[in-house]
Amino acid sequence: MVNVPVRRTDLSRLSDDELIDRARARDEAAVRALTQKYNRRLFRVARSILRNDSEAEDVVQETYVRAFTGLDRFRGEANFATWLTRIAMNEALGRLRRRRPTVQWETYGAERTQAEILYFPTSAASNDPERTMAQSEIRAVLERTIDELPGSFRAVFVARVVEGMTTEETAILFGLKEETVKTKLHRARALLKNSLEKQLGPALTETFPFDGRRCERMTEMVVRRLCT
Repeated sequence: MVNVPVRRTDLSRLSDDELIDRARARDEAAVRALTQKYNRRLFRVARSILRNDSEAEDVVQETYVRAFTGLDRFRGEANFATWLTRIAMNEALGRLRRRRPTVQWETYGAERTQAEILYFPTSAASNDPERTMAQSEIRAVLERTIDELPGSFRAVFVARVVEGMTTEETAILFGLKEETVKTKLHRARALLKNSLEKQLGPALTETFPFDGRRCERMTEMVVRRLCT
């Protein structure tokens, strides 16, 4: 049977296994399809460990180089996404250990001293500048707060909540028991909630203000209706 070439526009319909077969033959379109599919996940996982955008980007590139030049080592024992993400995680942890030789997975990041911004892609563009600015400010607060979580909690939180991986996938990725993943996620959420309440609590008391122009306008409307 003759194999009919798949057009580039049809690649989104192919499974990972089919794309991998094409990538083994250095099919550029297949390589592009796989990298575009997993870029965000790899960046987020690497960034959750290193807390540095440029280093995380380097990790993503190195991950793909290692993965695509070593596809023969991929036996399908784990799914491709998990295999690829574990390469990225190990590369990120390796870079972290070179900075801090005694770092351990369970405790890394616990003694961190400075938060950096964890980049997440923005939501759909808005035509309302004020709304866009407000969304940006809220996202920045959330990013900083996530980045301040202890290392292993942060990585599990990013994998489970930000990237949407299942408990099972996260457990396999980090070599943890599923119950441990659940515990770390629960504690991460509690820490995040407490931190956000401290940061946003004062601002919440000032939401939906009814003073200034709004107050003046409403007063004038009532006065007109009652006194004229």
